Amino acid sequence: MLGGPGEAAATDEKGLDFPRAWVEFPDPADDEQVFRCDLTWLTSRWNCIFGSGCQGIQAGRADDGCCTLGAHFSDDDDEKRVAGHVARLTPELWQFHGVGTRTGWIEADEDGDRQTRRWEGSCIFQNRPGFAGGVGCALHILALKEGREPLETKPDVCWQLPVRRTYDWIDRPDDTRVLQISIGEYDRRGWGPGGHDLHWWCTSATSAHGAGEPVYVTYRPELTELMGKAAYDVLVELCEARLASQLPLVAPHPADPA
Repeated sequence: MLGGPGEAAATDEKGLDFPRAWVEFPDPADDEQVFRCDLTWLTSRWNCIFGSGCQGIQAGRADDGCCTLGAHFSDDDDEKRVAGHVARLTPELWQFHGVGTRTGWIEADEDGDRQTRRWEGSCIFQNRPGFAGGVGCALHILALKEGREPLETKPDVCWQLPVRRTYDWIDRPDDTRVLQISIGEYDRRGWGPGGHDLHWWCTSATSAHGAGEPVYVTYRPELTELMGKAAYDVLVELCEARLASQLPLVAPHPADPA
């Protein structure tokens, strides 16, 4: 049983354990790598419903979405890249520009890891409802204003969610070794043990599975960045073949519309 979700969240989510269809293929750009991709997730009809039905990861803070905890930086380069974009934010785009520029927008968590600062209960870059410059991530709004992809301006963890990329070295029987890169769903387990305490999480929620296009289409920029264009093109072919099959879809996502 999942710990933490309220009654509405519990009835909306379909759980964690169900059949999945995975496919593995060699990386066209690197013969020492293989991709392992979750077609159940990538062909699902999930879409972000921030501001339009999202229940938030903390009870009573639905407006935060998944921004309540702030964003940890993946490494120094991630932090430096974001800092360059923060420098271009203006008070018109960032609700807490004054606070962030005067007293800082980075803090350390209890383990000493650096992340975006939490301010008034959520990430300092989250513009709250009623802000004239737009609700949601100020760095996301900046990207759209400049004609960029949001993945260019936001911390890595923010633009990658809810896609999860993991790495495993695979030793084969013929004494060769390859790096297996898995691309799948960032479900509750992706957050670690604390993921089970989230009030609500969208990837298995029926309310977040109503998109007109599947994830591999709507997340094209992000998947291309995570995989490389050549591998993404192979993924598209495999996803299209799965959806074009005349047979009943094997291992559909349980949160998708019937």
